[in-house]
Amino acid sequence: MKKIWSNYKQTIILIVSIIIGAIVGLVFGEKASVLSPLGDIFINLMFVVIVPLIFLTITTAIIKMESPKRLGKIMSRIVIAFVIMSVISALIGLVSTYSFNLVETKENSKILELLDEESVIDNDVSILERTASLLTVSDFHTLLSKDSIIPLLVFSIIFGLAIRKTKEKGEGLKNILISLNDVVLQMVNIIMYYAPIGLGCYFAALIGTYGQSIAVGFLKTFIIYTVTCVIVYFAVYSLYAFIAGGKKGFKSYWSSVLAPTFTALATCSSAACIPVNVKAAREAGVSEDIAETTIPMGTSFHKDGSVIGSVFKIMFLVYLFEMNPSIWTVLGVSLLATLLVTAVPVGGGTISEMFILTLMGFPAAALPILTIIATVIDAPATVLNVVGDTASSMLVGRMVDGKDWLKEKKKKSK
Repeated sequence: MKKIWSNYKQTIILIVSIIIGAIVGLVFGEKASVLSPLGDIFINLMFVVIVPLIFLTITTAIIKMESPKRLGKIMSRIVIAFVIMSVISALIGLVSTYSFNLVETKENSKILELLDEESVIDNDVSILERTASLLTVSDFHTLLSKDSIIPLLVFSIIFGLAIRKTKEKGEGLKNILISLNDVVLQMVNIIMYYAPIGLGCYFAALIGTYGQSIAVGFLKTFIIYTVTCVIVYFAVYSLYAFIAGGKKGFKSYWSSVLAPTFTALATCSSAACIPVNVKAAREAGVSEDIAETTIPMGTSFHKDGSVIGSVFKIMFLVYLFEMNPSIWTVLGVSLLATLLVTAVPVGGGTISEMFILTLMGFPAAALPILTIIATVIDAPATVLNVVGDTASSMLVGRMVDGKDWLKEKKKKSK
């Protein structure tokens, strides 16, 4: 029980603070907007740290990256499995959110007032045009702004690759950046101590200004997301297991998947589940080299729960701001927001959310809304992120070792 509290403490405290904020907003109505400055403190602190966070985490992730010592065949099959499963997850998220209005609003003038943005969305600009216009900036100093997230991301990748190319000559700078990254991550941890107060007050002002419809929207989002995750967990992953190994694959999957499932629920951490997940994959019949390559890579580069979560975050704001984006826009942004920054070990969620806001043209001040959604869907998302890697390892085993991979595994074990 103590371990569960330790792992979920921050999430539980945030959820409690959000609930208290919702109650205050419902009881006091627009008077609760007096708490808005306390919420602004949290938002401003996050905005200040977002630029160094993105630059340092992306750059250091690249310079610390090592070439995997695995056969090209295994690596290529892993990429194929991850991409296909991520696209399917995004499509499932689209079906779920297009079928239900996550939040119903009559008019959004009050919420725009609260977010303090003069101009929010330009629906006439296509996603390709918007992406092209946001890739670069004309002056270096404009990179140091929350409004230049995409150019900063591009710059960080190029900078990290440049350091790698200098090899031992860039070693000193590499060590400095890694140290700076550790410091910035600690800054984020310190700021998060204020998060319960900041988000609670922000939510109180939001509910007080905008009414109970947005509170109901968050609850509806959690319910629909959880139901979606349950369907994926039982139906979709069972189908993957059946495709990988037929009836034997189905049985092997369900005889081994419970351990990573409960570990994910207990720890709420994909990384913490790597050992038990590798063991589960091997118990399901996956060969050692495939299991020990697919699971760690999946922890960084394959997150079904996060992909579906990105779709829900986008669609929540789409309904809130009464947008009408194309299915391809939502699909593309949700995949990019998850896959391009998913290797960032800490702070990746915030970077992903800023990526969504920037590409979709939402106001940056809507970041706390996405933070709240990320908080309430955290547990079911982690389960899918973890168990999805178990299923993907079986598919990779099928592609690499052939249709009789389970039989071959049994022969070797005898």
